[in-house]
Amino acid sequence: MATSNGSGVAQGEEGKTPPPAGSIGGYESLHRLLEANLSPDLFQEASRLLLGLNCARPLEAISLPDATTTLAETHSFDLQAFRFSADKEFLRQSRVVRVGLIQNSIAVPTTCHFADQKKAIMDKIKPLIDAAGASGVNIMCLQEAWTMPFAFCTREKRWCEFAEPVDGESTQFLQELAQKYNMVIVSPILERDINHGETIWNTAVVIGNNGNIIGIHRKNHIPRVGDFNESTYYMEGNTGHPVFETAYGKIGVNICYGRHHPLNWLAFGLNGAEIVFNPSATVGELSEPMWPIEARNAAIANSYFVGSINRVGTEVFPNPFTSGDGKPQHADFGHFYGSSHFSAPDASCTPSLSRYRDGLIISDMDLNLCRQIKDKWAFRMTARYEMYASLLSEYLKPDFKPQVIVDPLINKKA
Repeated sequence: MATSNGSGVAQGEEGKTPPPAGSIGGYESLHRLLEANLSPDLFQEASRLLLGLNCARPLEAISLPDATTTLAETHSFDLQAFRFSADKEFLRQSRVVRVGLIQNSIAVPTTCHFADQKKAIMDKIKPLIDAAGASGVNIMCLQEAWTMPFAFCTREKRWCEFAEPVDGESTQFLQELAQKYNMVIVSPILERDINHGETIWNTAVVIGNNGNIIGIHRKNHIPRVGDFNESTYYMEGNTGHPVFETAYGKIGVNICYGRHHPLNWLAFGLNGAEIVFNPSATVGELSEPMWPIEARNAAIANSYFVGSINRVGTEVFPNPFTSGDGKPQHADFGHFYGSSHFSAPDASCTPSLSRYRDGLIISDMDLNLCRQIKDKWAFRMTARYEMYASLLSEYLKPDFKPQVIVDPLINKKA
């Protein structure tokens, strides 16, 4: 049975077992690969280039309670914790909030009874939520459609059975934990809108620290690429870009594919978000080169923190399906590469969680950093929103003509 040593490299008995699927040559992440193979000085310099500096210093790791580390060891999930600082101010107190992200694989095969699949996932993530609670996490976010396998590649409508009302089983499950741990929980689910013809949406339910439902946000952008056949099940959301003012700060939820749309990120910032979560389900072959870039860029451009969450593992479905690309049919989506992490408005970011194991990453973040970066870079002040609005207004007209100035000599013969 594979285990993980202190360097994050998976090993078997006498090193003879193959590395786990999804690892990088046996390592859980790029950061751990570099840490194990570079000298300390060279690793520090590589980390500076890859992760940036927070307040001119390397990001600080923080210790967690024994109860948390014991849960991680018992249930074999990756556990990491870091601190984002801000400069001390004279007129404002620090606004430190502790935030957690949970990534996980499904718990039983997709051939099992749907009720058993859902219960097994709930049973699996409860120790991770308990670990977050034991660590004093104030706000926690789960991955996209966490209650089910990401079955939207199959185009089979039977998976619609996992859809539930906003106040359904999964919300009730999390409401108890939110109240128990005084924790805000963002729960991305497959929603069935009972009041509007039982329409299905991809929805994030925001549960307050008193166990109340603060509100919902529905996914704005729906992919139509590769095996992402999500529009077979639900269409673009109708909730705009809401920001939820919680007991611990103002949060937004940019669900999965919305991270590819810069204006989607912008809108949450314009509405005052201090933290934006990006619960996702994405596979390596398609998107991994983008993964460490897009959220970090959004945090920089919009002067807020971003929490990026991706599920882990390979989910195999009973019936093979095709991708419309002429390639043979297949029964899995590909490897969900995890790698959940945080990004800060000062361009620093945490290392990522494992590419193949369940995990909990925790960050203390001083929300004062958001305004400090706005003051430093003045992106809001120097933006030209009236110019962008004018262009977008014109672009939406059927007779729009791009502003292209053609060189009058471009076709002149020598």
